Amino acid sequence: MNIFISGSMAYDRIMDFPGRFSDHIMPDKIHMLNVCFTVNGMAEKLGGTAGNIAYTLALLGETPTLIAAIGKDYATYFSWLRSHGISADSLTIVQEEFTAGAYITTDQADNQITGFNPGAMKHRARFDFFTATADTAIGIIAAGNLADMAAHAEVYRSKGVPFICDPGQSLTAWDGDALRKWIAGCTILITNDYELELIMKMTGMPRISILEAVDTLITTLGEKGSVIATKSGETHIPAADVNKVLDPTGAGDAYRAGLMKGIILQRPLSVAGRMGAVAAAYAIEQYGTQEHRFTWDEFDARFKQNFGEPIANR
Repeated sequence: MNIFISGSMAYDRIMDFPGRFSDHIMPDKIHMLNVCFTVNGMAEKLGGTAGNIAYTLALLGETPTLIAAIGKDYATYFSWLRSHGISADSLTIVQEEFTAGAYITTDQADNQITGFNPGAMKHRARFDFFTATADTAIGIIAAGNLADMAAHAEVYRSKGVPFICDPGQSLTAWDGDALRKWIAGCTILITNDYELELIMKMTGMPRISILEAVDTLITTLGEKGSVIATKSGETHIPAADVNKVLDPTGAGDAYRAGLMKGIILQRPLSVAGRMGAVAAAYAIEQYGTQEHRFTWDEFDARFKQNFGEPIANR
């Protein structure tokens, strides 16, 4: 099965400020804000929607194709990908830009100030979908370059390839008409509950109309699990047990990888959603979006522990 993952590749630079931002910001001077926060240090983590989803799919034994742009500082990410059996050959290198990067400073009260440089993500990814066929491929379009997101949906529709629309943080960049066109006919539209409300507001489509436009609507609800809705009804998927919550960032991308693995195995969506829940639990237990580890046997055992039986016919 050809698994096409389009979205973003990014570095997350995470810094801790040993104080509170509020102690250094004067409300009556906010119109002329000029502050400097000295941090304890910086940790660099690999991220981006495409990279995160591909990483967890690789843990699940798949070899996805990454479709995204990456900058001139690609060497570290390429080495990481190849060490986990993921080819970097399909990525587009933009030599005049740095890879997209988030610079996140967190204070002692868990407040965050983030600067984001889209960098290479401003550029289109160059990729030929000649191997994409309806019977042998599946795609997911995660948040990334907006022109790519629209174009890839058109390719999948024209070829009859099943595909997942995952707008995420790209939503504020769309207009309502373009968003309606993008999601039309997708196999699955997946969002969290806030994003779904935003889609309904932007498109003017109530939930029932969205369900008429897509095959399946999946709404993630954090610790409350997720809901899989089709035209024939709804299924609630409980969250998997988490040993210790360290960092929820990246849990959604891990969920999507587990879901896709279940679809590839031709398991019912109710099983695929539970696989997504288990993958998300692993991600939550580590600090960073590509720090979790598991073998297939460990994953299967944890699935059984949470849901009473192993993943059938794997």
